[in-house]
Amino acid sequence: MTDATARHPRWSLALHGGAGSMTPDILGPEMQDAYRDALGTALDAGTAVLRRGGSALDAVEAAVMALEDDPLFNAGRGAVFTFEGKNELDAAIMDGATLSAGSATGLLRTKNPVRAARAVMEETLHVMLANDGANRFAEEQGIEQVDPAYFATAERRRQWEEFSQKKDAWFDTDLKYGTVGAVARDADGHVAAATSTGGLTGKRWGRVGDSPVIGAGTYADDRSCAISATGTGETFIELAAGHEIGARMRMLNETVEEAVAAVLTELGAKGGNGGVIYAGADGTTGFAFNTPGMYRARADADGMRETAIFAGE
Repeated sequence: MTDATARHPRWSLALHGGAGSMTPDILGPEMQDAYRDALGTALDAGTAVLRRGGSALDAVEAAVMALEDDPLFNAGRGAVFTFEGKNELDAAIMDGATLSAGSATGLLRTKNPVRAARAVMEETLHVMLANDGANRFAEEQGIEQVDPAYFATAERRRQWEEFSQKKDAWFDTDLKYGTVGAVARDADGHVAAATSTGGLTGKRWGRVGDSPVIGAGTYADDRSCAISATGTGETFIELAAGHEIGARMRMLNETVEEAVAAVLTELGAKGGNGGVIYAGADGTTGFAFNTPGMYRARADADGMRETAIFAGE
């Protein structure tokens, strides 16, 4: 399923809070309202930056931080538990103007992992930092640290305890991909993307999904578009999905909608589930997913503002 706008506004922003098996009969009216309000709060944070002439990079960081702070989503506060019962956080950010990028994986105390990812991009010569090194770096940069208990919520602990009863389970297989992300195009014509996640319930051995992998779950290039993905991380990595979308636009002269649809078709053929949000270099924004729903929202300089959860909205 795809959803896009062909208009070319001065600035635009799209965000997501994960794709998965959510349907109206599973997600009641009160929870639907709660998610829409949370998406609206993140949309406000990002559009406030763009309205005052700020950069796409600042806008996606602001939007993702708002989603990380909300316990409804599997990123930051509200992250799922690993096999060992911990919260391990991953994030990435990319600037389409320079193709500079940063990511951090295995964060344990950083309140807003997307800030650590941006610091990697701006304060080091590296692109990705992991585990102990990433945690030390975030502390050294003065990025706000919290007690690990901050991330744990009663609902996520319940999910982990339920998972723990499945003796042969590798990880959560119930199609609940709670990654969050944002993409934007600013008034100067630059695009950016950011993604943050707690991964999969029950992940083990330091598993890393697509969210912090530049070119897979996060990618931005002024020559094409900005992408943030959510879903079966291993498949997005195998397809280098984010980069593939941009490459199809540049090499095959496909529109962003065509490129996204082609990659999502390939993802499905490999058994992958999930979706992407995109912001084209022309300001086009949209969503594409092959699951029953995706928490999503978008806004632009022409006055468009919408939030949605289920397919067909």
